Amino acid sequence: MKRRVITKTVWMLSLVSLFTDMASEMLYPVMPLYLKEIGFSMLTIGILEGVAEAVAGLSKGYFGAWSDSTGKRMPFVRWGYGLSAASKPMLALFSYLPWVFLCRTVDRVGKGLRTAPRDALLSDEATPATKGRVFGFHRSMDTVGAMIGPGAALVFLYYFPTQYKELFLWAFIPGVAAIILTMVIRERRRPVSTVRKPFSFKTSFAYLPRATQGYKMLVIPLLVFTLFNSSDVFLLIRMKDAGLSDTALIGVYIFYNAVYAALAYPLGHVADKWGLKKVLLTGLVLFAVVYFGMAVFDHWTAYGVMFFFYGCYAAATEGIAKAWISNVVPKEEVATAIGTFEGFKNLAAMCASFIAGVLWDQFGPATAFLSTAIVTSGVVVFIISRVKEPAKEAVLP
Repeated sequence: MKRRVITKTVWMLSLVSLFTDMASEMLYPVMPLYLKEIGFSMLTIGILEGVAEAVAGLSKGYFGAWSDSTGKRMPFVRWGYGLSAASKPMLALFSYLPWVFLCRTVDRVGKGLRTAPRDALLSDEATPATKGRVFGFHRSMDTVGAMIGPGAALVFLYYFPTQYKELFLWAFIPGVAAIILTMVIRERRRPVSTVRKPFSFKTSFAYLPRATQGYKMLVIPLLVFTLFNSSDVFLLIRMKDAGLSDTALIGVYIFYNAVYAALAYPLGHVADKWGLKKVLLTGLVLFAVVYFGMAVFDHWTAYGVMFFFYGCYAAATEGIAKAWISNVVPKEEVATAIGTFEGFKNLAAMCASFIAGVLWDQFGPATAFLSTAIVTSGVVVFIISRVKEPAKEAVLP
């Protein structure tokens, strides 16, 4: 009997991500406005977001290793999504700085809790020949939520301007829907690791040196790439400086998410058929083209083309990288491997925005974008020449 590629568990996890991203992205456009309204300076906002992302990054590998060591996924998934959902109405209670820091930390701890165990659960539902489609489908549904959320927030604020706290309460509704869906997901029992200490915080940093060679050869160049892949805010600022209106900026960003959502699953299907490496490399090449283009062009039509390519890049890399990682490590280490990669990726992304900011201030935006494009090109050459994709038939123990 032919096994279904998109199983019930994959569907449920994808819908959970859709509702959670919908809730998070409802608040994304208004958070800076709300924080400034209650007295946060730009410096404080930067520190808040930096600490929040560091918490998420540092916890992903730890909770991934804990999940592998216990042989369980769903307790981490349920608590992770539950904490993120609870953080939304918490923001409406008080506007004191320590309280806001606590709410953002709760949200990011939730993300750290769920990310690696959820991705390992997705890997368990796939075979080496279907992982591109499974991870691609999940990323597609997640991105649909990222499209609905800002749209819902814009409609709400059109009718109820500046009522930010009420929006935080409304964002709790899709969060509750996500929690309910996690309750119907059942997981298979899996081997329990006897190698790692489940409660050692350094596990997330200790895994990389002892990981498989295939994992290191893939993850290290991807982390180098991330170190120069700055926040999307820099792309938006570049377009704003070129004269695009706020409405046009929002439209371009929604267009990017639409392309991402539409192509993630089809490109996952292509990756399963023709190889994960080919699709991942295509995505990185498109990323380099986008950053070369952002350095050279200053017209809205060019930006539209660049953001189409940018959506293609995201669809060709985000889920594909996780699918590849899950194919080059033992099954009982998948959560640790993905969590470690995601954790270091978060920290590298923080450094990337700092690097881009310095280059922008000292040498101008063209230098910042060209530097990223050049480094990405080097990563592409390295992966082509040095990194081998495992055979689909080679299922690790």
